[in-house]
Amino acid sequence: MGAFGRWYTGGMKVRVIQGDITTLPVDAIVNAANEGMLGGGGVDGAIHRAAGRELFEACLRTPEVRPGVRCPTGEARITPGFGLPAGFVIHTVGPVWCGGSRGEAEKLAACYRNSLELAEKNGCRSVAFPCISTGVYGYPVEAAAEVAVREVRGFPARAELEVVFCCFSERDRLVYERLLREGAAG
Repeated sequence: MGAFGRWYTGGMKVRVIQGDITTLPVDAIVNAANEGMLGGGGVDGAIHRAAGRELFEACLRTPEVRPGVRCPTGEARITPGFGLPAGFVIHTVGPVWCGGSRGEAEKLAACYRNSLELAEKNGCRSVAFPCISTGVYGYPVEAAAEVAVREVRGFPARAELEVVFCCFSERDRLVYERLLREGAAG
């Protein structure tokens, strides 16, 4: 795993890396969770395995807003990181891709805004995001990355904040780097 591109937007430093988000020594990592927050596949399952049983128990203690739902789509919740190098896990639920006509972009944008707000509220100086909704939820990587980059660039950070886009695949990393490069030039 290594750092690749680095960009600055306002008082925020943005990096793109390719690697395993569960190994990052940042203040918070973002979990692409499901509404129940009790683990699943992909990055969600990897984070739960790496953090240990305590993460599952903390998520179980998160109040349900309706039966089986602890974190509705677009919202975010925070727990300690337990066995992770990160101090916190910010759980957010991205939208399932339905062709783009059911508010998916707005819901995904809310994931980034709400996660960044929780990070700031909890004193985080660094936060790492996976590629939210691009796995089993089927959101096209290019469209999801455009939303992610736009929301991070537009976030009015009140303190110095470093954002890391942690991409599992080289293909995803290249998309994020290109979008950040184009935005830096434009």
